[in-house]
Amino acid sequence: MSHVIASIEDLEALYGQPNAASTVKEAARITPQYRALIEASPFVALATSGPEGLDCSPRGDAGQVVVIQDETTLLMPDRRGNNRTDSLRNIIRDPRVALMFLIPGLGNAMRVNGRAIVSVDPDLIGRLTVEGQAPRSVIVITVEAAYFQCARAIVRSDLWNPDRFFDAAQLPTAGQILQTMSQGEEGGPDYDAGWAERAGRTLW
Repeated sequence: MSHVIASIEDLEALYGQPNAASTVKEAARITPQYRALIEASPFVALATSGPEGLDCSPRGDAGQVVVIQDETTLLMPDRRGNNRTDSLRNIIRDPRVALMFLIPGLGNAMRVNGRAIVSVDPDLIGRLTVEGQAPRSVIVITVEAAYFQCARAIVRSDLWNPDRFFDAAQLPTAGQILQTMSQGEEGGPDYDAGWAERAGRTLW
């Protein structure tokens, strides 16, 4: 284990200190420029922590994925999903959250760290209802840190280049994975064939 970095001192000796551009960008609120980035994002990864471990959940919506209530508060509707409620269970027991917003076509990502609660306030539920479908709950996030992430990772991955998109036919489908994992009790070709229709009925 002699090659393991096991102390902050060793880590700092290896990497040095961050430059000014890496630190001056951090704010304890949503600035007007950061508001523009967040409002342009239809997708965010929500990271949470709980007694059973960590969770990172994809969240997406038509238009912006969260609503900015004020410069320190974000509202995230909990749209229909798989009902595992991993993120919500974690938030109830450990309010710390981290979010990474992606903006299609943009190299920079937007990051927010803070604390969250799970709310069923009727006013919030009504405000975030879409096409007559209300979210079951709303994740209310109090912002503690907000900053943009530089574009290197997205540039390296060539994430938005359509020429790099995978051919779905070359990858396992959800139905195939479920069929394998359940020893044939779930999934299969019928699951895949009906997915688009199911999703259309239960999107919100």
